[in-house]
Amino acid sequence: MRAPALYSVAGALLLTTLSAAPAGSADAVAAQRADEQQGAAVAAARAEAAGIAFGNCPRKLDLPATVKCGTVSVPLDYAHPGGKQIRLTVSRAPATHKDPQNSKRRVPTKGALVYNPGGPGSASLHFPLIGVLPAWKRLAGAYDLVGYAPRGVGPSAPVSCQDPKQYVKAPMDAPTHPTESYKKERIARAKAYARGCARRTGSALRHYNSLNNARDLDVLRAALGQRKLTFMGASYGTYFGALYATLFPSHVRRMVFDSAVNPDPDQIWYRSNLTQSAAFEGRWADFREWVAKHDRVYGLGDTAEKVLRSYDKVRERLAGKPAGGKVGPGQLQEAFLQAGYYDDYWPARAQALSAYLKGDVKPLVELASPMTEAAAEDENSSAVYTAVECNDAPWPTDWAVWDRDNTELARVAPFETWDNVWMNLPCAYWQAPRQEPLDVRTGPGEVPPILILAAERDAATPYAGALEMQRRLSGSVLVTERDAGTHGIAYGPNACVNGHVDAYLLEGRLPARQAECKGHPEPKPSAPRERRHEKAARP
Repeated sequence: MRAPALYSVAGALLLTTLSAAPAGSADAVAAQRADEQQGAAVAAARAEAAGIAFGNCPRKLDLPATVKCGTVSVPLDYAHPGGKQIRLTVSRAPATHKDPQNSKRRVPTKGALVYNPGGPGSASLHFPLIGVLPAWKRLAGAYDLVGYAPRGVGPSAPVSCQDPKQYVKAPMDAPTHPTESYKKERIARAKAYARGCARRTGSALRHYNSLNNARDLDVLRAALGQRKLTFMGASYGTYFGALYATLFPSHVRRMVFDSAVNPDPDQIWYRSNLTQSAAFEGRWADFREWVAKHDRVYGLGDTAEKVLRSYDKVRERLAGKPAGGKVGPGQLQEAFLQAGYYDDYWPARAQALSAYLKGDVKPLVELASPMTEAAAEDENSSAVYTAVECNDAPWPTDWAVWDRDNTELARVAPFETWDNVWMNLPCAYWQAPRQEPLDVRTGPGEVPPILILAAERDAATPYAGALEMQRRLSGSVLVTERDAGTHGIAYGPNACVNGHVDAYLLEGRLPARQAECKGHPEPKPSAPRERRHEKAARP
């Protein structure tokens, strides 16, 4: 398959020396972490005493009466737990105590299951609603389903870096091989964005980071009245879940890490993005090969190379005349990037491309136009993503390093490389102090076994990261969905994967150290008349 060869190219670039080392000696960092750990204990004890006063959810969340909401206070700075507090919004649906396979049986409660969907910058306040879906009903019978908005996200002390109207500005260009003038333009925008983050958030900006997300999780555990935490994290949620297991090993009950991030400190986050860009090239090829197999439906070409030429033709036309005045190459790129995350998006994207080349722009406009009604939410999500990743670790501060590494990578992985650069480039000019990433690892018997899930061809969190996560968390078990690439596989279409998650969360049963599940079937093509209205999500 293509992706492993690309990983080796990215690996050659990873020898880059980062030039923005975190301030302070190792002793100073250790002393700071000790103060923060003590502060987390103080905050957790305070939260345990206060609990959470659950009541009606804010109207703007549009949640039914069966879901209740409340808040929990956490320190902005864990080194000073008596200082400024921020409130995290929490949602909960109580366990139903129903067994979907036996209506006469009352299911005993197992406590709370806290979920984080990743990001950074995503909230799970609507997660409790998922209990009505068939795949989740057994868990909903046994667990209170708990979602929350992490610090900085939505109603939880939100962070902002720019006017939301500027965030959804369209149409946008997205050159595969940018010119020097275009690079200078994007450097200027990255600098302005970094300044905006510092100006709008002030000195508090430094406290939006993954270690504090892990500490917040322990305060939430205590506020829920849970002696130990049961947690499911997806994507980025697996990273600060692993930080939690390292910081609070005695507080872990059960944890599921779905689509695991590589927790190696050397990967956080500059090198991780290089590896991700390489992996997306392989997944982009998977999509094009699928479209080529269904050339009779879409007419975009009967080989992956011909499908690429069709895509490039659309991109060139959009550069000259944006579809609907809103969809340029940038919007096209964002929409088709989602095909690398979720293969159930493949039919609608192939349909939109096919229709556009036949003269019908409407499906592409519906699919890829910016969602102006969600501009504030999307800008907030992007701001939190940037703040957390920039704060978490050192990044290169010399543009020449970024330019060298990504120019080389783009020669073999052009699809996502430069867009990934532009998304993360503010970190080169970040004004808050950088942290030293925590060395994630647990020793034998320190934590209960953790269940790790990974799709073999996942591009957003490449499979090597799951292997590294398992290596660092003693006793953990890895379930692999072979020859599949969907990002986030728990309770999706693979019954084998779902069975392992159910057995673990409901009965504490685990497979051997590694288990394999056959990949779920590829999506079926849809005829052009069967249009699906989908909006592209931010990666």
